[in-house]
Amino acid sequence: MSKHLKRLASPRRWPIPRKTSKWVTKPSPGPHSIENAIPLLLGVREFLGFADNAREARRIIGNGDIMVDGKVTRQYKRPIGLMDVVSIPKLNLQYRLLLDSRGKITFTKISKDEAKWKLVRIDNKTSVRGGITQLNLHDGKNILLKKNKYKTGDVLKIKIPEQKILGDYPFEPGNLAMLIGGNHVGELATITKYEEVRSPKANIVYFEDFSTIKDYAFIVGHEKPEIAVPSVNVFKDVNIEKPEETVEAN
Repeated sequence: MSKHLKRLASPRRWPIPRKTSKWVTKPSPGPHSIENAIPLLLGVREFLGFADNAREARRIIGNGDIMVDGKVTRQYKRPIGLMDVVSIPKLNLQYRLLLDSRGKITFTKISKDEAKWKLVRIDNKTSVRGGITQLNLHDGKNILLKKNKYKTGDVLKIKIPEQKILGDYPFEPGNLAMLIGGNHVGELATITKYEEVRSPKANIVYFEDFSTIKDYAFIVGHEKPEIAVPSVNVFKDVNIEKPEETVEAN
């Protein structure tokens, strides 16, 4: 596998200039796939604008000035993706990574209290020794539980970095979902029906005006989104708190 990545070949979800230079930092293997995440260096330099070049960005990250999900990280290639929280304590700034209405990765400014938790989706479950259930989350984290009371597709609100469960949002009709793939990526819609397909094909989720596969639906709340979201299309009247500021690459 190549250790390098050309800007022209970078994922379409990276809203970065493609022809300013030949190369771009490639994220290391980690909790998110390369298609759904950016390296931390890229976020510091081109999204947030705290550095003019890679050397300055590496120095900022190496000094321990950047926190991801409540922990200091000094790995400039660390991938950061959907729902991750990036904090800069010295500047009292906090951001949550989301998708905008074009399906591009964006940094959404949040408050200090919001930066203490994040939403994670249960992508899989595993039984381990002792009758313990391991929840495999979308961001690479795992949570061990004695009782198997959550289903695949449910979203948990967890405290970071402790990973203590603060609440849950079941994958069921009536709850609000953010689309993270397909033709309606980045949009908000309320689930009206869920169909389990008895075949190798993906299960189908129905909304008021369209349908998509289950993997593209990420529950973000009940009647209104639990998180502050960037500018999005809404297919049903919901109360949305507009964030103070969103940050994207030019």
